[in-house]
Amino acid sequence: METILLLAHTEPDGTLAKSAFEILGAATSLNSSLAGSKIIAGLVGETVQSAADSIAKCGAVKFLGVAGADFAPSRYASDAAAAEAICRAANASLILAPATARWNRVLPAVAQRLGGHADTHITGIEASNGSISVNRWYYRQRMEASLQRKGRPWFILLEPGSQPAWGGERAPAKMETINVNLPETCKRTTVVGLREPTADAQTIRPDADLLLVAGAGWTKKQADGQPHVKEAEKLILGCLKLARASLGSSKSLVDLSGEGQATLSFLTHLNQIGQTGSTPRHAKGLATCCHGEEPHTVGWRFVNERRAINLDPGCGWARGKADVLYVADAFTVVAKVNELLAEKPAA
Repeated sequence: METILLLAHTEPDGTLAKSAFEILGAATSLNSSLAGSKIIAGLVGETVQSAADSIAKCGAVKFLGVAGADFAPSRYASDAAAAEAICRAANASLILAPATARWNRVLPAVAQRLGGHADTHITGIEASNGSISVNRWYYRQRMEASLQRKGRPWFILLEPGSQPAWGGERAPAKMETINVNLPETCKRTTVVGLREPTADAQTIRPDADLLLVAGAGWTKKQADGQPHVKEAEKLILGCLKLARASLGSSKSLVDLSGEGQATLSFLTHLNQIGQTGSTPRHAKGLATCCHGEEPHTVGWRFVNERRAINLDPGCGWARGKADVLYVADAFTVVAKVNELLAEKPAA
């Protein structure tokens, strides 16, 4: 019999992020497939009651929380102490958590403290005949492995965007608060503030429906024999703003500045996707000025609908790597798309 612990941290406003509801969806699905199992919800944050109320009808038999100002920021020492306290109180055999930057760096250490095991970047989980299997990609998403473990407790960190989110109505939840007294040595790291770009300048939106990928072709010479980098920047930023899209790019374009070539001023390595970057998960993707070879297709493995714009009808995208290929000039197409988006009434 498995005891499944959902472990999540709250957002600054006390709510749960979408990734937490996705993990809850995986936990409830797993619970229905395992005879005699049960779910316990564990929450960490400055306040946790509102978050517990939002998942009160998930079927959890108990709600455990570690709350307080010391547990609001992402800090290794306090997060580890809170997670360890909840895991010990729940006595769970399976701990499911979102593979966020906050949990990825903490929970493997908590697993070591509890004599357990941890697997990160999991993209699938299922139970069959009482056995639990998880899926994980290796070698830059070229090989997928199915893993099982007999040892417990087993910490499973699932990639955001890989699971259907749980949906249910709010209700009052009975929260059991766990008191964790942090020594001063656990408070040496302090968060003095957050610095982030304005909404219009933000180019990385993990929850966006559309991923716009910019290739090196944007900075190359165009039909008139001249590059038009400033125009490219205006078109791309306009599309991101109007479509509320997220921006991805290839390593070649991100690194052009190091080679003395003009590049898009707003691109950083955080935008990099593919073989040497991140693996995004979006409902739709549009590749522009990209060659469509292996680095991009590896990075697009979890994008549901893939489209591309390229002047070459024989490019890599045309060889079965895109659902739709537009043989056209990306400057012209994106300009028209921005025009149409600007005409739409605001949602």
